[in-house]
This record gives sequence, C-alpha cells and structure tokens, in this order.
Amino acid sequence: MTADCLVRFSGVSFTYQGTDAPAIADIDLKIGAGEWIAVLGSNGSGKSTLAKHFNALLLPTQGDCFVHGLNTKTEEGKRSARRSVSMVFQNPENQLIAAVVEEDVAFGPENLGLPPEKIRERVRWALEVSGLGKMARKPVYALSGGQKQRLALAGAIAQRTPCLVMDEATTMLDPKGRQDLMAVLSSLHAGGMTLVSITHRLEEILCCDRCIVLYGGRVAWEGTPEALFLLGEELARWGLEVPGMVKVWRMLLEEGLIRKGTPPRAEEMVEALCR
Repeated sequence: MTADCLVRFSGVSFTYQGTDAPAIADIDLKIGAGEWIAVLGSNGSGKSTLAKHFNALLLPTQGDCFVHGLNTKTEEGKRSARRSVSMVFQNPENQLIAAVVEEDVAFGPENLGLPPEKIRERVRWALEVSGLGKMARKPVYALSGGQKQRLALAGAIAQRTPCLVMDEATTMLDPKGRQDLMAVLSSLHAGGMTLVSITHRLEEILCCDRCIVLYGGRVAWEGTPEALFLLGEELARWGLEVPGMVKVWRMLLEEGLIRKGTPPRAEEMVEALCR
C-alpha cells in the first residue's frame, strides 16, 4: 500500500427516506492507493449502502466522503468519484446495457470520450482479463449467470479507474467461477489497482491487506485477515460463518503444527497434517 489516501470517510452516516434508523452510522475509514480492502458483514449490516458511497451513488446524510481529497457532496467531488471508482454489483443484470458483449464493455470507455482505437484496445484487454476473450460477439442474453458477472467486471475494469468496488460480486458464481474471479482480482491488484471487496464470505478475504467488519451499520472490527480468523465467538455474533479450512488452520495453530503468522493455505495445512 502507498501512503496516498484514495478514499476517506469522515463520520459518515446515511438514513434512507422513510426510515428512522441509519443504515450506516459514524463510519471513519481511510483506504490507501493500491490497497485491497474487504468489507464483511451479514445481510442488513450496511455493506451495500457503504459501497454506494464510494462513487457517489449515495451521499452521506451526515459526515463527508472524500475521493482524491474532494468531497463527494460537491459537483467536482462527485465527478472525481465517478471517474475514480468503478462498481460491480451483486446482480449483473442491473448494469448490463448493450445487446452484444463487446458493445456492453465499450459503453464505459465511450462515455469517457476516448478515441475508437483506444476503446477497442480497452475492450480487448478487459475481455481477455475477465475470461471472455472468445465471446466478444456473443449476445448478452445467451450468457450464463457467471458469464454475465464476468461481463459486468469487464465493463468496470475497461474504464481503467484507480479503484474497483465489488458488492457481493461472487454471489452468482459457482466455486470454480469464484476461484477464477479471485485470480483476476489478484492480477489487477498486483498491477496497482485499489480493490474493495464487499462480501460475507470469509474464504474470499485471504488476499486482502485489511478487513473491516460491519455490524448494525457500524464498524465493529478492523484488522488483518489472519487476526480476523483468530477471533472466536465474535464472528458468530456478527453473523459470519467460519470456513472449514479456517477451523482446521486454527486447530493446527493451537497444536503448534504451523507457526503463527502463516495465513491459511491448503498446501501448508495438508503438509502439517501429514507430519
């Protein structure tokens, strides 16, 4: 992570019209350029509401959100957020626009006013990275749910924003699809992109630099993935289910078969169990 602060939340609260209780409350958060953050929480914890503040789809009821130092409540700040943060939502149908795969990916770059050759270059790159390189001319309606999720990702990364926010983007994917998507995200992160993964799946946070747990619309905990896995009853209280691999990892730690500071990796755990 670099020292540059890309996104900052200062005392952010948001209350939907017609409701009394805030969906998120008193959120203080800094995300550095090049960092990979996981935001965890059960359904109703405020994750999606928080996500929509990153690119000014929602504006704080109280407090302020800054992207590149600009307040999203100002027109300049709102434009900065839209140029700097792209989104992938839980249901890809909500963000697919065109009838053909390559045309859908081109929509964002076209809106940026890029020249045709640059648009074609970005579309080819985004489709290859997302595993849809051979489907450029395929009708969107003919794609599977997992392929549509990949298409939504391709459309987001084709805009080449510094930050990508994924709101439960693996929900419609099977285990192999989730694994493939995590590999794509790891590659984007290695290339310097800032990533924010909104999820309730603990197994998806292994590659992240930092985790934030939301509970009741507030930040309940913040730390590294390893430190989160070491927590006990708090995880269940926050509505988070511990993956079986992590349970085995904790047992091996307690038995002294693997050293503390070793993240849960299947290969190392198998080796420890076979000693």
